[in-house]
Amino acid sequence: MRVAEAIAEAERRLAAAGIDAPRVDAELLVAHLLGASRTALYAEPEQEVDGLEPLLRRREEREPLAYVLGEWGFRRLVLKTDARALVPRPETEILVERALAILHGLERPRVLDVGVGSGAIALAIADEHPGARITGVDVSADALALARENVRRLGLDVELRQAGIAAAAEGWDLVVSNPPYVETLEGLQPELRREPSEALLGDGFHRDLAAAARTTWLALEVGNGQAPAVARDLAAAGYSEIRITLDLGGRERVVEGKQE
Repeated sequence: MRVAEAIAEAERRLAAAGIDAPRVDAELLVAHLLGASRTALYAEPEQEVDGLEPLLRRREEREPLAYVLGEWGFRRLVLKTDARALVPRPETEILVERALAILHGLERPRVLDVGVGSGAIALAIADEHPGARITGVDVSADALALARENVRRLGLDVELRQAGIAAAAEGWDLVVSNPPYVETLEGLQPELRREPSEALLGDGFHRDLAAAARTTWLALEVGNGQAPAVARDLAAAGYSEIRITLDLGGRERVVEGKQE
């Protein structure tokens, strides 16, 4: 099957499966198989495409595209992705931006990522602030194994260990986290329900982390509509200079504060 035919067939089947952006997904699947960019596909429309069917079938079944491709871009990095951890998302890049702003001017800051998952946040900070001493913790052994593969793949200096909120009490310049904050799986896209539920579903994690942390700064990703309550929790826990940052969609996505 040639490029144009492969894209058209994939788009048709993905649209029938209810995929939101079937053309984009079709192009990304074909580009992945050819080792090319989406725009480069149209330079050689007669090129043969092999191996599409198994990938297309997985996507039709609503497996997240990042898992089907096996890798996903996050800021300047390309991370290995699979069902052991959440898919890195653009919203979380805003959390990294705020972390880097907080760390600006600090030569050797100690940074903890709680719930490191695939390693996206920790590795992005390590990549863009080479002097930072970064530790990532997670209670999931599977997620840590994936994070270790990404550390080796990228050659960045991040310490990884199995731990939870208690690690935040060790004393840090910055504690950062994209914790579980989804209240229910009901109504979510089928793709989200294929990601690790323990990394999605949670209530009160922000409050517990704020209470446990011994850190100069705390920066947290939050769900839609949660920012005001999280900001109040940080204030109640003694944090000051509390700030809420919007994501690219205009939603309140990151809450940060400084310990007195």
